Amino acid sequence: MKFKSISLAIATLLAASAVNANEHKEGVHFGVFGDYYKADWNDVRDAASVDVDDSTGWGAEIGYRFNNNWSARLEYADMDFDLSGASTGSMDADRFGVDALYHFDDSPFYGLVGLKAVDVYKSLTFANVGAGYRHYFNNNFFVNAEAAVYQGLDRGYTDVGAKLGINYFFGSSAPAKKVEPAPAPVQQPVAKDSDKDGVMDSDDRCANTPMSDAVDSSGCTKYEERQVSVKLLVRFPHDASKVNQQYFDDINEVVAFMKEYESATVVLEGHASVVGDAKYNQALSERRAQAVAKQMMSDGIAAERISTIGYGEERLKNTANTKEAHAQNRRVEATVTSTDRVKVKRQ
Repeated sequence: MKFKSISLAIATLLAASAVNANEHKEGVHFGVFGDYYKADWNDVRDAASVDVDDSTGWGAEIGYRFNNNWSARLEYADMDFDLSGASTGSMDADRFGVDALYHFDDSPFYGLVGLKAVDVYKSLTFANVGAGYRHYFNNNFFVNAEAAVYQGLDRGYTDVGAKLGINYFFGSSAPAKKVEPAPAPVQQPVAKDSDKDGVMDSDDRCANTPMSDAVDSSGCTKYEERQVSVKLLVRFPHDASKVNQQYFDDINEVVAFMKEYESATVVLEGHASVVGDAKYNQALSERRAQAVAKQMMSDGIAAERISTIGYGEERLKNTANTKEAHAQNRRVEATVTSTDRVKVKRQ
């Protein structure tokens, strides 16, 4: 009788609901349900001809929805089993259980798996799996119907059950989809060239291009690549490899160039005059190149962007055997080159 009353109430609510409300995403629900359980347990009291048959009853549950797909619940059911065989009548029982529910995306259907303890003539444990359907008739109330198969873990009973319930949800629901208004009719603009670059505004992706710049078909400034470079010359006294302070500004100019063009590298070429031993002059030219490299690194240029090489007496700038010629040959030279993007001017 209880089960029939609850079923009638749920059917009435379903009929009164025109559309399903928004499916909830997170929160707690509490509900009551009518319960039908079909059992077929023979000799349950270890005595011949004493059987336990079907049960009808009611129950209550509390659950929590974690996200769009997953929720969990605890349930209690007050059961009333029919007896047959040598013993007739009925037997009260309690069922306690826990279920995990998987809700399918954008669907009122769900699957479930759980574990139940049925306390009847003794405590029996069942694993269950099933499916259900939820119907929201406003933002808080929903009804559900489900069926499940129960498999006994203590004894090999295989049973089926069904539930019809009504629930109240305390959480938040998914926002209703916003209906966007129809776009306003677009008026065709009058063709014009505001920045006078020869490209109509409807096709011009770069407004207000300077009149001096050549432009492409999209109205944007044209660029071309050109080679840019900076040179360095550092001179040294006789038999010296220390960089004189008078050359710091020249070195800083190269450092600034390399900071602007981050892909640029430099090869520092060290040289010596013919005065003295050639082998000694070779090592001296290398030390001179390394001294300039050290100065550049102290100004912020990474070591991997700098290479050094010593040529000793091999590449004299002035071959004369004079003091002036020797002074010109004691040096470190370098040329740093990079590629720059420059504007193309309008003809």
